[in-house]
Amino acid sequence: MRKKLHEIIFGTTTREGKLFDLILLVLILLSVLIVMFESVPTWSRQYKNELFYIEWGFTIVFTIEYLLRIWISDRPLKYILSWWGIIDFISIVPTFLTPFVSGYTSLRVVRALRLLRIFRILKLPRFTSESQALAHSLKASYYKIMVFMFFVVMMMVLAGTLMYVIEGGENGFESIPASIYWAIVTTTTVGYGDITPGTDLGKILSSMMMILGYVIIAVPTGLISVEMSRYKADGKEDNLCANCGNDNPFGSVYCNQCGSEMIQG
Repeated sequence: MRKKLHEIIFGTTTREGKLFDLILLVLILLSVLIVMFESVPTWSRQYKNELFYIEWGFTIVFTIEYLLRIWISDRPLKYILSWWGIIDFISIVPTFLTPFVSGYTSLRVVRALRLLRIFRILKLPRFTSESQALAHSLKASYYKIMVFMFFVVMMMVLAGTLMYVIEGGENGFESIPASIYWAIVTTTTVGYGDITPGTDLGKILSSMMMILGYVIIAVPTGLISVEMSRYKADGKEDNLCANCGNDNPFGSVYCNQCGSEMIQG
């Protein structure tokens, strides 16, 4: 029985394991929605009893699931101290603390972290390989992005200082830090509007910063895209299986056609 439960609860390759994970994800999502629903004062007062019983129902189900995971684990302590074990434990504790300590109710929304289990179901070769390609591209363009970010920070400081001089401390530009805040808000095209220039020269500088913002957003994307293209081009020949010649996704460990181990170049 323990072996069968272990295959269902911890397994993701079997039909029963995938079904269990899908049901668990739906229950987690519903429990998070209930917590959000309960945070609305009107609904909380109107459906107080219903929400109370539903919440305890979810908590009991998740508690049973947590205890089952401990029982069927080959190394229970390893599971308890693991990332998933800690998240599973934290997700059920707030409900048990509610009768004794107030203010912990909203912590039940931590169950949303358990939705990360969806990645166990999505163990697709394409998903894994593209994640590796993105991580490699980010690492390869790290120094370029850091140099670019340093340039952007210096430009924000210079633009903020210049605007402080132009506006003369009026229209909200009371200090250089406040002016730098305006430069960042303007360049990122957020445009809160809490600080706006009043002089013609200030408006010209604002227009330049707005246009420059689109360029700043595009540069990191271009750097990463170039590295991703280079990564795929370098590894193109390594995708062919030596046994059957099938073209596999980048980063594949085994051929998705014949199951042979891929030779990494």
